[in-house]
Amino acid sequence: MKKWLGLFITCMVLVSMLSACGQGNKAGNEKADSGSKEITVYTALEDDQIEAYLASYKSAHPDMKVNIVRDSTGVITAKLLAEKDNPVADVVWGVAATSLLVLDQNGMLEGYSPKGVENVLPEFKDTQEPTHWVGIDAWETAFLVNTTELAKSNLPIPESYADLIKPEYKGMVVMPDPAASGTGFLTVSGLRQLMGADEAWNYMDKLNDNIAIYTQSGSKPAKMAAAGEYPIGISFGYRAIEEKKKGAPVEVVFPKEGSGWDVEANGLMKKANINPAAKEFLDWAISDEPMKEYNKNYAIISIKQEDGAIPDGYKADPMSQLIKNDLVQSAKDREAVLTEWQKRYQSKSEPKN
Repeated sequence: MKKWLGLFITCMVLVSMLSACGQGNKAGNEKADSGSKEITVYTALEDDQIEAYLASYKSAHPDMKVNIVRDSTGVITAKLLAEKDNPVADVVWGVAATSLLVLDQNGMLEGYSPKGVENVLPEFKDTQEPTHWVGIDAWETAFLVNTTELAKSNLPIPESYADLIKPEYKGMVVMPDPAASGTGFLTVSGLRQLMGADEAWNYMDKLNDNIAIYTQSGSKPAKMAAAGEYPIGISFGYRAIEEKKKGAPVEVVFPKEGSGWDVEANGLMKKANINPAAKEFLDWAISDEPMKEYNKNYAIISIKQEDGAIPDGYKADPMSQLIKNDLVQSAKDREAVLTEWQKRYQSKSEPKN
């Protein structure tokens, strides 16, 4: 009896020790999570912007490893949706607000109002409390036109959407595929909001006759026009202006009818264990230093701007170029619009990478 009692006591001691170790490990893991030194950020920001934007974050958080996953808006959106049940990203940074609205409609965003959110203008942030997405800047449709190439055919610079469907420009226009590119989608969505759905499809049928190729990125049409591969690239303001700055024989055109637009926005991914560093990143992303950096590239940022803070190449009143735009409705319509667009025009899209 004494022998069995001794064995029982010994076993109970061992169980107690193992349990204590388990609790210690659990506490250690929780501590490690709360002090995580790594964060995964999904973004559609331009490659040549990211390092300059991140400089102030890295200065303030020198020990934090930032894993950047960057691609075009459509690709990033598809990747996030595919990972819905097992999210990898901690944070979405600089992705179209219409895409974040789609994520939110799928229950994939965690509500979080970052520090300073009260400084963000109402039209550039979610209406929920806490916010599910917060914008940093807006970007808009623009054409980049190679004047040297057009001169070879003795053609004028197109100034409007209406000009782009003239038969003399047949085969001269390149545009982003809206399924892959946020710029492509905001352009298509903008046409629908300008003209109404039926008239927009009629217009895009005619535009398609003049399209040489639909690219997989919003920047590429501007780069192709700058290089003289095609005379006219439907792109966005920042990229068109950057190509002109490099000295290419091009002109930047904001269409007379007004530009479709979207907001580059941030959000917190909903996960079982949310990394506290993700919230710190979102706080930083709308703070003064990154906002100054965004404003070096974009004429419209999501907080009230100081006088004279509009970069060269944009209109003096850039807000006047933007069409009336319902981002929520665009997000709701996104899947149906892309399905219809692909059915009509996919044959001219370049292969996916």
